Amino acid sequence: MTTRSTKITFGEMRASIVRGVVVFCADYTCSHSMAMSADRWPDDVRLSDVVASFTCKVCGKCGVDMRPDFNSSTRKHAPVR
Repeated sequence: MTTRSTKITFGEMRASIVRGVVVFCADYTCSHSMAMSADRWPDDVRLSDVVASFTCKVCGKCGVDMRPDFNSSTRKHAPVR
């Protein structure tokens, strides 16, 4: 199993005026990604704390990599479910 580094908190990300994240499938052979709003998570939660709760909609594998979406102001995000 791959060890993932600890990421910044959503509050730290929002302090940098970034409101969205890009979520990448952890399986490099899949390469599926999507942009989404980060408004659903509280400020004290780390990006690395929520990645285990995702499953790729394309390949069905658990685990993702999540990064701040520095282009979030120009991108339309997927709705939060």
